[in-house]
Amino acid sequence: MGEAEGYPGIGRVLVIIPTYNEAENIRLIVDRVRRATPSVDILVADDNSPDGTGTIADELAAADNHVFVLHRAGKEGLGAAYVAGFAWAKDKGYDVVVEMDADGSHAPEELHRLLDALHTHDAVLGTRYIPGGSVHNWPVHRLLLSRCGNIYIRMALGMPFRDATGGYRAYRMAVLDAIDVPSVASQGYSFQVELAWRAYRQGFKLIEVPITFTERVRGDSKMSSNVFREQLMRVTTWGLQARRDTLLSKLGRRPRRGSTWP
Repeated sequence: MGEAEGYPGIGRVLVIIPTYNEAENIRLIVDRVRRATPSVDILVADDNSPDGTGTIADELAAADNHVFVLHRAGKEGLGAAYVAGFAWAKDKGYDVVVEMDADGSHAPEELHRLLDALHTHDAVLGTRYIPGGSVHNWPVHRLLLSRCGNIYIRMALGMPFRDATGGYRAYRMAVLDAIDVPSVASQGYSFQVELAWRAYRQGFKLIEVPITFTERVRGDSKMSSNVFREQLMRVTTWGLQARRDTLLSKLGRRPRRGSTWP
């Protein structure tokens, strides 16, 4: 592992960066993380990128003992990459894990905001939609879709968070242990929603801190209409199940757990 003892006050931190065809971005994002927060380690979780991202990551790891690479068999999705990365972090004894995109949309220069908030909280959500947060270079239709999606999530699930779909986050390892991450089946944005909701329902202290989100300038976006459909379906199902269980509890009956219940 890296030589540093960890981030002051919270212990050893691992930044997990999932990649698939990010050869144009991986050197830049790793360099920015290393410059911004030298005390953290980085794990590149590559899904066997055909553009050579994994090979570049190996070169970075060979030159820097704070950088590691997890080679995965193929493209299995964002959620699966994070689940594998979390397991790697737990096995290596890290105290905190951070989720960060490879395309530069999450500013490593703001990582300290998330880590500092962990001094008093169990998990931190980097948020675009609170004072101090911002979104740059998104078309209006995508911004509206994201904002409306988060409003729907708050209404359906009763969570107070303004940005439950964001992918820039920090979790204490104890939170991930408690919410049984290996059982999470969601992908894309719904993976982020499910993690936040599991942690929220179990009573952990979560906080949102403002971040600057900037749309990628290199490479292709991995977002698709399937991701939005999955999110809508899962959130709707979870919301209906939550209301069903509340009603059953009021009637004195034990709530049931469906296969899609987080």
